[in-house]
Amino acid sequence: MRLWDRLTGRKAENPAAALYQAVVARGREPHWYEAGQVPDSVNGRFDMIASVLGLVMLRIEHEPEAAETTARLTECFVEDMDGQLRQIGIGDVVVGKGIGKMMALLGGRIGAYRDALAPDAEPGAFAAALVRNLYRGEDPGAVALAHSADALRALRDRLAGVSHDDLLAGRLP
Repeated sequence: MRLWDRLTGRKAENPAAALYQAVVARGREPHWYEAGQVPDSVNGRFDMIASVLGLVMLRIEHEPEAAETTARLTECFVEDMDGQLRQIGIGDVVVGKGIGKMMALLGGRIGAYRDALAPDAEPGAFAAALVRNLYRGEDPGAVALAHSADALRALRDRLAGVSHDDLLAGRLP
């Protein structure tokens, strides 16, 4: 069927599309912006989605299918961000640089969250990583920061019990 899709110009469904859609839905949940005080802005929504996506990528990085799933999930992210940039009026010349910056931001979050959530991490390391990465250096206050940190840790813990197939099907806990 792939040959037929290429000949007819149809694009095959990305196997990680359902997972990416679930990540976006989770990142858009109102509690992040209300109780967590993540700025309800283009940047704030990007930061929240990238944080959830980073945790999902950390969850799958040790799976045998990790490379394929990560590549497909990244394709979904790039396609979505490309569309978002174009929708807000960014031109073709600048879109590539914007996508490159977004990929760097995602990669930075993954590394920061991996280090901050490690069993031997310093107390408060995850909260500090969130202030730098989710809140872009602006301290949202102890209550909001605790909400986001607790909710993201809980998501990470629940993700550990979800099979790779269920993740690909978009069944986030």
